[in-house]
Amino acid sequence: MREALFLQQNQQKWEELEQQLHNPEASADVLAELYVKVTDDLAYARTFYPDSKSFRYLNGLAVKIHSKVYRNKKEKVSRMITFWQFELPDVLYRHRKKMLFSLIVFLLATGIGVLSAANDDQFVRLILGDDYVDMTIQNIKDGKPLGVYGQARETDMFFQIAFNNIRVSFFQYITGIGAAIYTLINEMQNAIMLGAFQYFFFKYHLLTTSILAIWIHGTLEISAIIIACGAGFVFGAGLLFPGTYQRRQSVLMGAKDGVKIIIGLIPMFLIAAFFESYITRHYQFLGYWSILFIAPSLAFVVWYFVIYPMKFNDGSTK
Repeated sequence: MREALFLQQNQQKWEELEQQLHNPEASADVLAELYVKVTDDLAYARTFYPDSKSFRYLNGLAVKIHSKVYRNKKEKVSRMITFWQFELPDVLYRHRKKMLFSLIVFLLATGIGVLSAANDDQFVRLILGDDYVDMTIQNIKDGKPLGVYGQARETDMFFQIAFNNIRVSFFQYITGIGAAIYTLINEMQNAIMLGAFQYFFFKYHLLTTSILAIWIHGTLEISAIIIACGAGFVFGAGLLFPGTYQRRQSVLMGAKDGVKIIIGLIPMFLIAAFFESYITRHYQFLGYWSILFIAPSLAFVVWYFVIYPMKFNDGSTK
């Protein structure tokens, strides 16, 4: 993008920011939000116009806002607050269509897994493997259909699951560079596996049992996987749909937004791993009390990743 076009697109926003900066009644939350926006523009100017007046102006503006808003706060703490309160919701809202696309793909592929398992007795074995299916059938006969969750030590299981899920989420994101083709394929594979898995328990009249057990951790884990795939689509869209930007610029912006989303998912993966390692194994004792973990997890996902970004954008949280 030419510098003149960059100035034209952002001039009004910067003027409003200047007005808020000199407004003695402006709240710290409003200034913090504006600070996030100007630092994004500053990073862009630093990359593409490093010796320009635009860069020097934005740098000075950012310093002024930072001094006013964060002079009494430690940088690390304030950075974490602005990330969770402003940056991530803003990214999620701007890329809400890609998140919705990821959700639709996952739901459709899950349906494919269910229908395939229902119409082909060998499909579950093809997807989950003979060893896992045979082990689960034996566990069902022993009265412990989900006994697989109690086979490993809690601590070992926690670190293994947390590491694996975070690794998979980064893989889903980074494969977006290939026009998100691999991201799409991997998401469909995971969703088909989930559909086949749930139908397997339905076939043995254990669907309710499996839902109450698996979704203790699965509510956060599966939601995070869907959002991680959305991050891959954000990355891929930067390559495929540059719009008015140069393709290189568009890819860099997509990569930056995608990695913010992945970083935002790490706490979800850690909590999901904790639930799976320490709580899911006690599903038989919990019964319908599992809802006490499932319902709040679902409420959090819907609120933070759907409702809050919308309210943030329309100004009702500012």
